Amino acid sequence: MPISRKAFPVVKHLRKVVFWAHLVTAVTAAAIILLMSVTGVLLTYQRQITARADVRGLDGGPPAPGAPRLAPDALLAAVAATHPGKPTTVRWFAKADAPVQVAFGRERTLFVNGYTGRVLGEGSAGVRAFFRKVVALHRWVGGEGENRELGGAITGAANLMFLFLVVSGFYLWFPRNRTRRAFRNVAWFRRGLTPRARDFNWHHVIGFWSAAPLFVIVLSGVVISYSWAGDLVYRAVGDTPPPPQAPAASAQRPGGEREGERRGEAEAPVRLEGIGALAARAERQVAGWRSITLTLPKEADEPVSFAIDRGDGGQPQKRAQLSLEPGTGAVAKWEPFAEQSPGRRLRSILRFAHTGEVLGIPGQTLAGLVSLGAAFLVWTGLALTWRRFRQWRAPRRIATPSRRPEPMEEAETVAA
Repeated sequence: MPISRKAFPVVKHLRKVVFWAHLVTAVTAAAIILLMSVTGVLLTYQRQITARADVRGLDGGPPAPGAPRLAPDALLAAVAATHPGKPTTVRWFAKADAPVQVAFGRERTLFVNGYTGRVLGEGSAGVRAFFRKVVALHRWVGGEGENRELGGAITGAANLMFLFLVVSGFYLWFPRNRTRRAFRNVAWFRRGLTPRARDFNWHHVIGFWSAAPLFVIVLSGVVISYSWAGDLVYRAVGDTPPPPQAPAASAQRPGGEREGERRGEAEAPVRLEGIGALAARAERQVAGWRSITLTLPKEADEPVSFAIDRGDGGQPQKRAQLSLEPGTGAVAKWEPFAEQSPGRRLRSILRFAHTGEVLGIPGQTLAGLVSLGAAFLVWTGLALTWRRFRQWRAPRRIATPSRRPEPMEEAETVAA
């Protein structure tokens, strides 16, 4: 039975206030939200595409059946013979023919045959450069160097406005008349509509079906953008936020690398004796591991850290951290995901929920589809706003036969 609007005047006025706030906010942030949505679609499978492009044509398999892999210390020694520098991490995979990745800071990664120590290449420069530009557009509106701070402020504010749009849009989605026909008009695509009614229908249908995942994606974007939002995540589960990180001592160069990263490549590497035995110990720590990342110690006597991953690289719930003493191999720290604090677990999940990676390929696909839907929401929303503006500017007729329905009433008037 339809609910009379006269019985709820407060609701009527609240709806009008929310509608206009929704419209003004949408118009204000439309360009940035559209940019983040389109780049979000392009970044849907960034990790998989980059990984595939990096190893395409590279032979990371054994030279003969049953050949053993080189231990990390022996492999690094072989790499140093042709590529001197100071490596920071070594990552190898359970898959037998996957090349080992030896990283020199953030700017350089070598792909190495794990059985012979031969350097196979440095990955796909073109694909990496493309995604680097897309990420810059997505996170900093294309800003580089000092302009990143301004770009980050713009996208952060747009994320906040987008979060309001998602919440207010879901409220406005509900028809004023709670009838089955009214709900059907805004919950499913319809044919044979005029352009205005079509845009209205698409805007509401896409908004309804993408509301829940879009809320998670945008909320996690706010958490990524603002440290105070990250602190709220910890406090929401009764946890204490971590202390703020001190600014990096090294300055940022225009090219993106930090002072010392390239200079560090010319320094002598730390002592690697015993790293191979520790790596073998890390492999035995978790059954079914898919990749292990060794972070090389800066000092010879500090614990050696291993990140052990049972997932595909974007699932924090399947990661664990192991630190071993260099001399004895004793466990200095063992931290599986389940033993982390509630706030840290939730913060990690939100980070990878933003890209959908926390749920693997299905989650990434859903995030990409929702990002595409968000682009359509911007387009249809602007189209409806433009038509409303044109009608407002049009000369008024002397005689008006009847009141024109409000935008949120159209679901009840366009039904066939």
